[in-house]
Amino acid sequence: MQKSKFKSLLHYHFIVFIFGFTAVLGALISLDATPLVWYRMVIGTLGLGIVLFILKQSFIVSRTIFFVAILSGIMISLHWITFFGAVKQSSVSLTLSVLSSGAFITSLLEPIFYKRKIILYEVLFGLLIIIGLILILNTQIDNLRGFVYAIISTFLAVGFTLINGKYVNKTNPYVLSFYELLVGSLVVSIVIIIGGGFSVEFFMISREDLIWIVILALICTSYAFVISIVVMRELSPYSIMLGINMEPVYGILLAIIIFGEKEKMSPTFYFGLFIILISVLLNGYLKIFKSK
Repeated sequence: MQKSKFKSLLHYHFIVFIFGFTAVLGALISLDATPLVWYRMVIGTLGLGIVLFILKQSFIVSRTIFFVAILSGIMISLHWITFFGAVKQSSVSLTLSVLSSGAFITSLLEPIFYKRKIILYEVLFGLLIIIGLILILNTQIDNLRGFVYAIISTFLAVGFTLINGKYVNKTNPYVLSFYELLVGSLVVSIVIIIGGGFSVEFFMISREDLIWIVILALICTSYAFVISIVVMRELSPYSIMLGINMEPVYGILLAIIIFGEKEKMSPTFYFGLFIILISVLLNGYLKIFKSK
């Protein structure tokens, strides 16, 4: 059992590395956030659907799982829209730094969701994380809209993780992922229609954008998104969000390598990020120590 959990944890960290690259892809692709997410979800849904069809998987789910897929699909589509919106409005570094606060938010909401008591040291670490976020915001005050998008995106990611963590053991995770992506595709399509509808220009994208979008849809979505749900069978929601805290580390390093000076921030920014990461890691260590 422990060996299986360890493998799941290693696999998940590889997925987190891919998630870190997702933000970089978002900056490389010239499309706005909403059409970018539409292409990602539609291609990802088709790719996963073809795989399930080839493997002769049943697409039938219970009524409960169907409604879970609807709620999760709405949340993940809005999460990606606000996530890429934050990247477009600010930077990869700012977006991923704010996203790293997700583990703390999970630690506060998980007791409510799973009906357990809130632990005092979680609240204390939470206060430190708030200080870290304030430091980051003070260095990026010109990117306030991007910061707000990133905060909203983080809460949506936490909600998605809590919901999937509760129901993933009750159905086929691959089929659940397919319906979540399908619902998400429909949600984004509705957003586009409300915003003016599809046009000829919408489908005219450059060859370079198309290559990045296919990578984003098939590797970072059809593969990484599904596996991140599969490992939820072995890992707790908190462990999932704790692993997510390596996403800004991977993503920021990749962004600095690819974009250079554009992604380099002030010392105060990195100090704020350090406070967030160390708080979450200490929180995780105390949980492991207490369980032993």
